[in-house]
Amino acid sequence: MTKKLRYLPRYALLTVAAVVSIFPLYFMVVGATNTSQDVLSSRLLPGANLLNNIRDLFALQNVGAALWHSAVNAVTTTVLALVVCSIAGYGFEVFHSRAKDWVMNILLLAMMIPFAATMIPLFRMFASAGWVNSTIAVVLPAVSTPFLILLFRQSSRSFPHEVVEAARLDGLSELAIFGRIFVPMMRSTYAAAAVITFMAAWNNFLWPRVILIDNQAQTMPMLISNLVAGYVTNYGVLMLAVLIACLPTMVVFLVLQRSFANGITGAIK
Repeated sequence: MTKKLRYLPRYALLTVAAVVSIFPLYFMVVGATNTSQDVLSSRLLPGANLLNNIRDLFALQNVGAALWHSAVNAVTTTVLALVVCSIAGYGFEVFHSRAKDWVMNILLLAMMIPFAATMIPLFRMFASAGWVNSTIAVVLPAVSTPFLILLFRQSSRSFPHEVVEAARLDGLSELAIFGRIFVPMMRSTYAAAAVITFMAAWNNFLWPRVILIDNQAQTMPMLISNLVAGYVTNYGVLMLAVLIACLPTMVVFLVLQRSFANGITGAIK
């Protein structure tokens, strides 16, 4: 009994932290069923205005197109980033040298540069290439990130180099070693990188807002911004739009959460 009482403050603190973490999600779900006045008055009980909010949202914005554009951008970015950054991380560790350490240090320094400092040069570069208002302009800046390269490099340190040497003696090419041995052994790292990249790409707002001039190519974050931009904001509709925008990232995280935890801890080790 004394031992249980000793853990009581810890459980109480964890319970409070869980409630604080879950409350914004609960308020968003409840707000999607209430009127704008109910949301402003902080009503905490579900209402009966969900169907009206759905009707108003789809009347104001092209939600289907926004979901499609966000999905295309997020999935394309995630797939390309996993391929590029995993190859880079594998190369940095398996073909290790002092020069590659210097290159890696430069990449890590690049993480300190805010995106706002590179946004204008990026826009001018894509504009001169004629890629403004295109998916490729949204995807390319996020395909290779120093963080993902570092994640795969740290995970590659636990990769047994003896296996690589044995595979080379058996006549396997470097591409075959990477695809048939490295990729299956690093599934958890790929899952962690996929979750991080997909969530960042799906929630990306600033760069798509700059490069996607045509409002027909808007993503879900841009759609939510448009709902707030008017003189009068319907907060019930806004909560519903935010809820719809959150669902894909929640599903991806819930499906890959165990592999995500294993991948992150493996990279730290």
